[in-house]
Amino acid sequence: MKLTFSLLFALAFSSVAAQNATTGDKGKYPPPVNFTAEQDHQNMMQQLGIQALRPGPSGDEAAPNHANYNEALANPYPDLPPVLTLKNGKKVTSPAMWWNKRRPEIVEVFEKEVYGRVPKNVPKVTWEVVINEKERVGWFPVIAKQLVGHVDNSEYPLINVDIAMTVVTPANAKGPVPVLMMFAHSALPAPAQPPQESLDKINAALKELLVKNDPTLKEVFAQYPAYNPIASQVPAFGPPPAGDPPTAQQLLAAGWGYVLIEPGTIQADNGAGLTKGIIGLVNKGQPRSPEDWGALRAWAWGASRGLDYLETDPAVDAKKVGIEGVSRYGKAALVTMAFDQRFALGLIGSSGEGGAKLHRRNFGEALESLTSSGEYHWMAGNFLKYGAAKASFGSKNAGDLPVDAHELITLCAPRPVFISYGIPEKGDAKWLDQQGSYMATVAAQPVYELLGAHGLGVPADYKTAKMPPVNEGLLDGELAWRQHDGGHTDAPNVKYFIQWADKLLQHSAR
Repeated sequence: MKLTFSLLFALAFSSVAAQNATTGDKGKYPPPVNFTAEQDHQNMMQQLGIQALRPGPSGDEAAPNHANYNEALANPYPDLPPVLTLKNGKKVTSPAMWWNKRRPEIVEVFEKEVYGRVPKNVPKVTWEVVINEKERVGWFPVIAKQLVGHVDNSEYPLINVDIAMTVVTPANAKGPVPVLMMFAHSALPAPAQPPQESLDKINAALKELLVKNDPTLKEVFAQYPAYNPIASQVPAFGPPPAGDPPTAQQLLAAGWGYVLIEPGTIQADNGAGLTKGIIGLVNKGQPRSPEDWGALRAWAWGASRGLDYLETDPAVDAKKVGIEGVSRYGKAALVTMAFDQRFALGLIGSSGEGGAKLHRRNFGEALESLTSSGEYHWMAGNFLKYGAAKASFGSKNAGDLPVDAHELITLCAPRPVFISYGIPEKGDAKWLDQQGSYMATVAAQPVYELLGAHGLGVPADYKTAKMPPVNEGLLDGELAWRQHDGGHTDAPNVKYFIQWADKLLQHSAR
């Protein structure tokens, strides 16, 4: 009940604040533009001078424009941009050249052409701990905190952004613990209830109020005297479920904590939301410019603000914070790692196009899937240029993109990155192009090795790289790969991730 009332109060307060701003400041602030996703997409095409985009392939293999799944046709642009060659043609031969010259070049291109720039005037986030209580996750006693990150909207009060985040750490830890931040719904694992004596008083008062509102309920309560509006939570006993424990329990058993940060409270996952959320707040409700950030970069920004809070939490070892996500949130996790070097490691699940998959691969999901469809909002406006069939600048394709996914992975170097996939037979569709992500990981190895870290331990020839068998991981280096035999999830790889991460972080459960 405590959780429900707190969140209802926060929502009500935000709603009232928004209404007051709208009614009291109409003349001072321009109202937010309310585009549909189609209107916003068309607006960006007009800004870029694009008359027509190539359609993305269909995931339906029976459709005329179905995606390619023929390996013989999968590499129309086989040569990737070289990771260790400067724009002027000079070879990168030392870590100093990487950090001072090559890495900034790659960052600049990703910001301008792919994911967009985080504006310099992004407002401050103030974290508030709404709930702080002792709970249990399975058999593990924990301290669970629910937080709201209030983004300063004093420059544009018509838009509120309140980031939802939950932090769970072992209650019996003898010191700060590593944590894995996951893009997921923010919720307490087991909200504490009042003791039975207090619940009895609450139920008695509720029954009295209900009968007062509807006298016919008196007969119902008399017929069912053991019924209570608020049921007691009795721990369930019995044999444990088959398979691995849930991710949260595995982390806690290993002496880790975890964080749930909710992407939708940072930025909506649709094009219509681009004039709202954190992107809309900074733009004062107006549409994006071509270099402005998309949702992936916004979610990554939100994760970084969550890390700001974790750096103040004495229960957390802020030098050992990982980032995790699956599918679109796998993309966001990889972008987070690439642009914020404070994150110690990443678990990147089934990320596909826009994540670990090579853009230059013509297999399953394609670059055009992110330029012509409802997923364009993940990227910067400039990314649409590479799907253009007809434009003032001619046409462009994946081969014209100055960077590719292997370079996104190199921006994480030398920090550990675990690339995870499942199998199509269980729902991790061929559309994701597991092979293309493996090739990108192989192509990232030279940077890791230049910086004194270990790659996958395979020859660095991405053109001939073949994935290892399912369930046989490459887990000996800072770059790791494992394809499990499950579906569109990274859960079957969590136990391998924890073992791998503990070794690299020199951590053991205390």
